[in-house]
Amino acid sequence: MDAEEIDLSDEEEEITAETVLKTLQSSWQNERLSPEILPHRNDMVECMLGQIQHMERNINKLPKTDLRASIHKMELNRIKYIICNYLKTRLDKIEKYCITIVNEEKQRIESGTNYLTTSEYRYAQEYLLNMEQHLKQTVLNSVPSNMQTFETNKMAIMPNLQSHVFLKANETVNGIVLEDLFGDQDEEIDLEEGSQHILQYKFIADLVKNGKVQLV
Repeated sequence: MDAEEIDLSDEEEEITAETVLKTLQSSWQNERLSPEILPHRNDMVECMLGQIQHMERNINKLPKTDLRASIHKMELNRIKYIICNYLKTRLDKIEKYCITIVNEEKQRIESGTNYLTTSEYRYAQEYLLNMEQHLKQTVLNSVPSNMQTFETNKMAIMPNLQSHVFLKANETVNGIVLEDLFGDQDEEIDLEEGSQHILQYKFIADLVKNGKVQLV
């Protein structure tokens, strides 16, 4: 394959990767900044992993002294970091809010609106089971029998949906209702495309999930 064909292949790869990577970066940023776990984007992860393999094959065809090889390798390392950190962030949330996430995911599976991948859901169930067994062995077995009842839901940690987040509107959104904490009078606001705001997460949670706003 001559240099011209390599350049053309690289250009096509960069265009494809750019589209996928932009979506994955947005999902990664939202996942890191949102208090709750978001619907998985495993489709983007799998697609990007496939692109990485293809790009690595193209890099290996270049001479080791070719500057393009070094530049592309640095970019690949950056992409790999985004993917790894995205998955790690989700696992951290699963471990922290395990009971809540498992309970909510059971309901989502029934309605076909899963937030977790099959592997994540299996990991969450195994983590919860191991946590229960550990507590029984280290604590409950050492107390009187009438105190050995393990009530999982009482141990559940809930993500703080009332925490404030920074966001940028990807498009104009009208009629967002901000509930008054004291129940006196709700406020309704509009988000103009490109505008930035600080709001409680619970009021814009659905907008994050459908891509109308981006956490920043």
